[in-house]
Amino acid sequence: MTSVQQHISSIALVVKDYDEAIKFYTQKLNFELVEDTNLGGGKRWVLISPPNSNAASSKGANLLLAKATTPEQISAIGNQTGGRVFLFLHTNDFWRDYNLMLSKDVIFNEEPRVEPYGTVVVFEDLYGTKWDLLQLNK
Repeated sequence: MTSVQQHISSIALVVKDYDEAIKFYTQKLNFELVEDTNLGGGKRWVLISPPNSNAASSKGANLLLAKATTPEQISAIGNQTGGRVFLFLHTNDFWRDYNLMLSKDVIFNEEPRVEPYGTVVVFEDLYGTKWDLLQLNK
């Protein structure tokens, strides 16, 4: 019997517009556009990934940018977790990434803080989705 091998390859993130979301993630957070395939009827398969995350090799997960099309989906833009932090962006250099994001006018909800587990700050994407930028202690 083959052992179970699974991983999360993509996480859907509901967005208002594909192009403005791609622009935010690639220009302000330096994510990579992994795929942008037209599926017809206004739908696209858009995958983005943090730089050097190796999402294609299953060591990380892609974000699937999913354009909201129904009133229920539109109401979830920026609030997919009821106001809690939704995604956690780990980094190997917190201050480099924090200062770069600050210089690109990314919105932070607080000042960076040092916790027993590492250095962290909450930031928002272009729609208000909350993220943690996090460097864990070694």
